[in-house]
Amino acid sequence: MKIAAVQMVTSCSVQGNLERAESLIAEAAAAGARLVALPENFAFMGRADHDKLALAEPLDQGPIQGMLSGAARRHRIWLIGGSIPLATDDPQRVGNTTLVYGPRGERIARYDKIHLFRYDEALPDGTSRSYDEGVVLCAGAQPAAFHVRDEDTPPETPGWRVGLSICYDLRFPELYRALMQPPCDLIAVPSAFTYTTGRAHWELLLRARAVENQCYVMAPAQGGVHENGRRTWGHTMIVDPWGEVLQVLPEGEGVVCAELDAQRLATVRRTLPALAHRRLGA
Repeated sequence: MKIAAVQMVTSCSVQGNLERAESLIAEAAAAGARLVALPENFAFMGRADHDKLALAEPLDQGPIQGMLSGAARRHRIWLIGGSIPLATDDPQRVGNTTLVYGPRGERIARYDKIHLFRYDEALPDGTSRSYDEGVVLCAGAQPAAFHVRDEDTPPETPGWRVGLSICYDLRFPELYRALMQPPCDLIAVPSAFTYTTGRAHWELLLRARAVENQCYVMAPAQGGVHENGRRTWGHTMIVDPWGEVLQVLPEGEGVVCAELDAQRLATVRRTLPALAHRRLGA
């Protein structure tokens, strides 16, 4: 099955971002992708953390979710909607939430980001910038996965099991171990890594998650200088179960595609049965 990871350089304009995301989804679908994933915060990156509070959508309502559902239905694809600000019971907190849609436009999965990013970044000009997602985000608590079926998949088979995570989650291998019971075939990591942390750790962590869990990893990312002055690392990539980078886009908007190969997955797990060798937490 062909999959596609979308890279964006999201602005402060929700409408403009939705239009650009829809265009990139169409590009991925035209290339033959059956599963497409957008990056974290694909619909909005504001000038201040609290800006997203005004844009929070109730579940199954609002223009962001409407675009995602409509795009999945029009292109008859499975769509991992990056992450969006989802309304919570606390008006001062929103969820950083991945919603997944099936080929009929139906919502089939939800994941709320569990690990919230905090970092003090030293900038080249000698100043610093602080990040603290806990100021406005409400952390999730439960891992989430879903099954996606290719058109050629026999109806009696479950298809591909896909685990969900978001950005900073990548640093916490225990989340991915939880997702491997039963094993996932693919892990999605929609992200907006900073330039500094991405340059140091992005590829290293993605390849490690692929190797230790013996599965494919797709990581759609933000990649460039944003309207709010933030610079993200980009390097959207797809990694195979042996840790090989199949495709990568260093910077700027675009789409990377690769094929999920069931035989490759089975061969890696058979020749080095590390998942079967687990003793702690198995």
